[in-house]
Amino acid sequence: MLLIKCPICECEGDETDFHYGGEGHIKRPASTRPDKVGDDAQRDYLYVRKNPRGLHSERWLCERGCGKWFHALRDTATMVISKTYLITDKPPAKVRKAGKK
Repeated sequence: MLLIKCPICECEGDETDFHYGGEGHIKRPASTRPDKVGDDAQRDYLYVRKNPRGLHSERWLCERGCGKWFHALRDTATMVISKTYLITDKPPAKVRKAGKK
């Protein structure tokens, strides 16, 4: 069972009180000119995800509390959520470094 705490309203609960939203920090292809977005870029945005062993940033929705999205830093090997942070914040440095390998 995952134990999660919303960084916005500080609501705490297990994963049934929240809604998983996939990998965090996914950048949408340029939307000012959608006709210029190639098929590969659109496919990658919709379907291609990292599946690392270790620290991973995910999006979660606080369904029981404020109803807002936030990021959670979860270890995929142990399933422990070590940190939650605002949706507008950058991922912690250790996650950025791990993603560049």
